[in-house]
Amino acid sequence: MPEEVIFETERDQTRGEIAATLRSVADKLDAGEDITIRAGEESVSLDVPDRPTFEIKAEREGRAPNTELSVEFELEWDEGEDSSGGDVEIE
Repeated sequence: MPEEVIFETERDQTRGEIAATLRSVADKLDAGEDITIRAGEESVSLDVPDRPTFEIKAEREGRAPNTELSVEFELEWDEGEDSSGGDVEIE
C-alpha cells in the first residue's frame, strides 16, 4: 500500500526546544487528547488510540568520516483500530 504523507516538517532546533516539543506530545498522550501538529499554515490533528505501536529506532547512515546518526520515535496504528504492544523503557 503506498504511503501518503499528510504532514511533514524538518528544521534545526536546540535540544531544549526539541525536549519541549516531546514533552508537549507526552502531555497530550497522557491526557488522552488529540495531538495537533502545526507549522505555518499547515496542520494535522491525530486521535491516538489507547495502545498504538511505539517504535524507537537509532540509525547510522553513510561511511566514516561522513556518517549521520539519528533517533526516530514513531507511533503507529490502523485508522479506527486500537493496537497493543510490549513495554519499553528510555534510560
